[in-house]
Amino acid sequence: MNIAVKITDIKWGEKSLISLYVSVVSGLVLALQYNPEHPFYSAVSLDMLIPFGAFWRSLHFYSSQIFFLLSAVHLLAIIYNGSYLRLSLAKWIILVGTLPAGVLLLFTGYVLRGDITGESAGIIAEQLCLTIPYIGELLNSMLFALLEEGVKRVYANHLIGLGVIWGILAWDHLRRYRVSLSSHGLLILLMTGMALLWDAPMETMQPGMTHIAGPWFFLGIQELLRYIHPLWSGVLFPLVFVVAVAVIRVEDPWRKRAVFFSIAWLFIYGVATVIALFR
Repeated sequence: MNIAVKITDIKWGEKSLISLYVSVVSGLVLALQYNPEHPFYSAVSLDMLIPFGAFWRSLHFYSSQIFFLLSAVHLLAIIYNGSYLRLSLAKWIILVGTLPAGVLLLFTGYVLRGDITGESAGIIAEQLCLTIPYIGELLNSMLFALLEEGVKRVYANHLIGLGVIWGILAWDHLRRYRVSLSSHGLLILLMTGMALLWDAPMETMQPGMTHIAGPWFFLGIQELLRYIHPLWSGVLFPLVFVVAVAVIRVEDPWRKRAVFFSIAWLFIYGVATVIALFR
């Protein structure tokens, strides 16, 4: 049973890591051509003017989405199989910290597109930061600062800052893996095929548009913002999930409570996301 658990955890972790490698390589190719002074024009130019630009942008988009999804599955597998019990509480909390760091990495990628979805998502995120008492302005200055600097700060964080933070938090976990690209050819082929068949989305404002949907993983927050104060729905509510996952490593009765809150959170967020999808 222990061997089976270990194999399951490693398989999902390896697939997630392969997706990360593809995302990083394709992202570096795009970074050489991207100009944060003119985000939307720069993103469109990648598709129209740069040789194979549409392919690289699509490869970066799909590999990043797959990395996020596989990381989530890997985390769920670790919790379900009880593998996290082999980690100390401190190491588990550090590892859980990769979750918000990964979400911000994916989110800032949407903002850098400069299209109507990215622009709106960035504005909402900036306003959410400013609702945080005492540290909101400092946090916004570190992460976004869109009104003052456009996407320059977002670009720096996406390219370096958040990636370094994620890498530091995940390092002790990552060094356990030895991943061979040749053993994951099917996954690489899948990402390449998706990039060749479907261009990464680029959404412009259309006449008569009254509703702008954010990134798919942000839809639940976007829907909750309609009913609940931004500080509660956009800051404290996501924080509840992160804290609950971290507390799972603590002994009972806190572990049972953390599992309950995690499941309840996922249910509420799932319902809110479905409602947002049908708007």
